Amino acid sequence: MNPEDVKALLVTELAGCDVSVDGDGRHFDIRIVGDLFKGLRAVQRQQRVYAVLQSQIADGTIHAVNMKIFTPDEL
Repeated sequence: MNPEDVKALLVTELAGCDVSVDGDGRHFDIRIVGDLFKGLRAVQRQQRVYAVLQSQIADGTIHAVNMKIFTPDEL
């Protein structure tokens, strides 16, 4: 899976968020900015992202994810 594929999944499911993804095919660095995360704790934000990638993580397509998740006000 390439970074563009991961980004496409996230953009589709996390509408209105600015998403950037880098990675080597199994390990990905993800940065997401969106109002969707207002009022959520860090773990809740991560859970939202993991929910989108759950099947790819479960089948081993994605091995590791590093996330940085912000609201626009936090930048």
